[in-house]
Amino acid sequence: MFGRRVSVLLGRVASLASSPEPIFCLQGRQWYSSQSNMAKKSVCIVGSGNWGSAIAKIIGNSVKNSSLFEEKVLMWMFEEQVDGRNLTEIVNTDHENVKYLPGVKLPTNVVAIPDLTAACKNADILVFVLPHQFVDKTCKTMEAHMKKDAVAISLIKGFAITDHGIKLISEIISENLHKIPCAVMMGANLAGEVANEMFCESTIGCKNEEMGQMLKTLFEAPYFRCTVVEDACTVECCGALKNVVGIGAGIVDGMKYGDNTKAAVIRLGLMEMMKFIEVFMAGSQCKMETFFESCGIADLVATCHGGRNRMLGEAVVSSKKTIRELEKEILKGQSFQGPLVAKEIHDMLEKRDMLKRFPLFVAVHKICKREMDPSLFIDCLRDHPEHME
Repeated sequence: MFGRRVSVLLGRVASLASSPEPIFCLQGRQWYSSQSNMAKKSVCIVGSGNWGSAIAKIIGNSVKNSSLFEEKVLMWMFEEQVDGRNLTEIVNTDHENVKYLPGVKLPTNVVAIPDLTAACKNADILVFVLPHQFVDKTCKTMEAHMKKDAVAISLIKGFAITDHGIKLISEIISENLHKIPCAVMMGANLAGEVANEMFCESTIGCKNEEMGQMLKTLFEAPYFRCTVVEDACTVECCGALKNVVGIGAGIVDGMKYGDNTKAAVIRLGLMEMMKFIEVFMAGSQCKMETFFESCGIADLVATCHGGRNRMLGEAVVSSKKTIRELEKEILKGQSFQGPLVAKEIHDMLEKRDMLKRFPLFVAVHKICKREMDPSLFIDCLRDHPEHME
């Protein structure tokens, strides 16, 4: 009898080993291909702006004919009116987010839904991609309606400041949603270029190797390649901090300085990013090599040359409009994440009496608040502590 059981077990192992799709074991659960008896996993995208829609295109195509994921992908969308029609109706009929990603066709299996609780209730994988200031409220709406064994991944660039220090968005998601595991994905991923299938890379930060590989399978496309690292903290922090440096790059563009000056902004900004993570995330085992992934230097360079926060920095120099007015004008009402992160950084540094150690971050915040003339930004670069050591 024992010999027969061993034979059956070995037969099952051989069958699984020959499976054409990956097998994932996550927290005692198995993410099998359709050749097993496990149900396919359902995906919900929480957010539907420029970046959310670009990611929806990738995921929608990735899950087609997959034996691991359900083909139908739900995308929660805050309902808006565009030319007298509901935006969800336009997306589901014309398969295009005409407000936030015009000119790009979305896969027909991506379904926009305005009811958040209905969108998330059956999801096994939650992909968060919305402004970070709305995460807490969104999670509290979802908490009573979602699966308690779901997993999440955050594509959100930002963090929160509490009395105890920095709170990462992935931590907020996990703590508000039954302690589910939450990975992160950041990289040199300008949404318009991703949507138009221009080759790029991204970095998935995930402490669980099997979950990371499962997410890599979900996100990868011929034009979108992912690496998986365990150092999720550095991946997430880089995604938030680089937007502040991007505004600085836009400021020097607005003042008509050249590439040498922008290179100085990038270098000094990177040094402040690294020091900030070293000081404020000291217990998170952040690794230097993570800065050389797409989430680090690559994303910083892309942001400083082509990102929306760079555009904001340039506009702040040439215009007297407020940030809110510039958001309406440039982003059609979406939010620039850089100014809010800059404020949160400033508040944290002020509490710790560390403003002088991060002059670039501080200057960006003050210029965005119209408390400092942009022309003084060069003085912050010239007199930076990096030049005094």
